[in-house]
Amino acid sequence: MRRPVLDAKRIVVKVGSSSLTTAAGGIDPERVSALVDALGEARKRGTEVVLVSSGAIAAGLAPLGLTKRPRALAAQQAAASVGQGLLVHRYTEELARHGLTAGQVLLTVDDVTRRSHYRNALATLGKLLELGVLPIVNENDTVATSEIRFGDNDRLAALVAHLVHADLLVLLSDVDGLYDAPPTTPGARRIEEVTALSELDGVVVGKAGKAGVGTGGMVTKLDAARIAVEAGIPVVLTSAEEAAAALAGESTGTLFHATGRRQRTRLLWLAHATEPAGSVTIDAGAVRALTDRGASLLAAGVTGASGGFHAGDPVDLVGPDGAVVARGLVAYDVDEIPQLVGRSSQELEADLGAAYAREVVHRDDLVLL
Repeated sequence: MRRPVLDAKRIVVKVGSSSLTTAAGGIDPERVSALVDALGEARKRGTEVVLVSSGAIAAGLAPLGLTKRPRALAAQQAAASVGQGLLVHRYTEELARHGLTAGQVLLTVDDVTRRSHYRNALATLGKLLELGVLPIVNENDTVATSEIRFGDNDRLAALVAHLVHADLLVLLSDVDGLYDAPPTTPGARRIEEVTALSELDGVVVGKAGKAGVGTGGMVTKLDAARIAVEAGIPVVLTSAEEAAAALAGESTGTLFHATGRRQRTRLLWLAHATEPAGSVTIDAGAVRALTDRGASLLAAGVTGASGGFHAGDPVDLVGPDGAVVARGLVAYDVDEIPQLVGRSSQELEADLGAAYAREVVHRDDLVLL
C-alpha cells in the first residue's frame, strides 16, 4: 500500500474527456458513475476531494450535431456552453447517491494570477470544502480566449492542487500509468514509481489520443506531475478504470514522489499558467538585483520593451544576453516604457509625477524562471 495516498487528507483528482465520454462525444453515464463511486468511497474514508474535470466541450458535441472537437475557438466555446451544464448535472445526480453536494468552479487564468481574483478563487474553494461540498473545477472554456487559457486541465489540476494545499494529485486518463516507451511498443514496461524527475530522461511518451475529444496526452500529464512534485505534492498517474484502487492506496499506475517544497501559490500560477504579453529588457545590474537580492525591477534597470502589453499583464524580463530571467506582472503599458528607460525613481517623480515613481515590476508580482 502507498503511504502518500493513505496519509493524504485532501486530494485533487483530475479526469480527462476521453475517460468520461463516448466515441460520439456524449457523456458516458457508466463511466461517470464509476468515477463518482470511487470519489464517494474516498469521502467515506474522511478524505476531502476536489475534482478537476474535463469534458465540457466533449459533452456538447453530440447535442450540437458535431462529430469531433472543433478547431475554431467560437465553436469550442459554444460546445462548452452546452456541455458544461450537462456534465455538472450528471455529476450532481451521481454524487447525490452518496449524499454529496457538487459545487461548480469555473476558472480563467486571470482568476488566479491577478491578486484580487486569486484571493477570491482561494476563498471560494476553501469555503466549499469547509461546507463539505465536492468542488468540480474546470477551465471556463465558454469565455477563455486563446491568449488567456491554461491550455490543458492537467496543468490546471496541478495548480489547483497547490492552491488548495492538497496532499496528493491523482491524474486519471485512458492509460494505466507511465511506460518507458509508448504502451503499444513491444516490451514496454510500466514505471511503478518515480523518485526523481531525472529518472524520466530518455522516456518516450505519446501525444493526445485518437478519439478527438481531448487536448492532453502523456506530455501534459508529465508537465503537470513535474509542477506538482516540485511544489511538494506527490502524484499518482493511472487510468480512470483504476480510480478506486488508486484512491485506496493500491499500487496501481505510477507514483511520483514529491521532490521539492511548497512555493508561494500565486507565483507558481504566474510561472506555469500564463503566457507573456510581451517582454521588458533589462541590464546586467537589474539581472543581479532580481536573481541575487530578490529585488523589484526599477525603471533604472530597464533598457527597452516589446509587445502589446498593458499594466497588469504578465511579461518576460529578458537580460542583455537575450535569456529570459523572470516573469512578472508589469505596472505600465508598453507605450509608457520608453520614457522610463534608465531613469531613477526620484527623477521620474520630479518630471512625471509620483505615479511614475513606482516599480516597473514589484517583487511580489515576479517569479524567477
